[in-house]
Amino acid sequence: LAALERQVFDFLGYQWAPILANFLHIIIVILGLFGTIQYRHRYLVVYAIWTAVWVTWNIFIICFYLEVGGLSKDSELLTFNISRHQSWWSENGPGCVRKEASMSGIKGLDSHSYISVIGCALEYRYIEVMHSSFQILIALVGFVYACYVVSVFTEEEDSFDFIGGFDPFPLYHVNEKPTNLLFKQTYLLISPAGFSGMEGMNK
Repeated sequence: LAALERQVFDFLGYQWAPILANFLHIIIVILGLFGTIQYRHRYLVVYAIWTAVWVTWNIFIICFYLEVGGLSKDSELLTFNISRHQSWWSENGPGCVRKEASMSGIKGLDSHSYISVIGCALEYRYIEVMHSSFQILIALVGFVYACYVVSVFTEEEDSFDFIGGFDPFPLYHVNEKPTNLLFKQTYLLISPAGFSGMEGMNK
């Protein structure tokens, strides 16, 4: 649910890189849930590996908005340099008021040019940092849970006898009595007594 919420706001802000990352994250989360329900520990291993990648991605987002290591929050890195859009929260954060003015030099158009945003109770980059921090927290909890479930599944597989299972009389167990009776009938037919009996029946 947290990933879907983040995906919605990234769509509103046309943040293409986070959109792709969120979409992949949602797919892997669904795969992990399916693996938990269906006892497929391999899917959980994939989810656990992805959580490490997801934490790394969110750390990068935090560094991006806090402008750590030469990164700039005003760059077009998250939009693949396709557009100059920024985070949706930059104009629609709590308490933010947009200042717009008509575009000059363009006739016949009723478009507006964005000038500034004032009165924000919380700067948008801190909102994005909070989002990423929350995602990291959830990912760490998910990683611990996935490792625990994988260990449980592995222990169950190690204790389970794949030949006979827990049932001392498995379904595919073949009773030896019918086989012995079959051998006895074959022996009687092949033995001389059997041949004499068959000749008598023929007469």
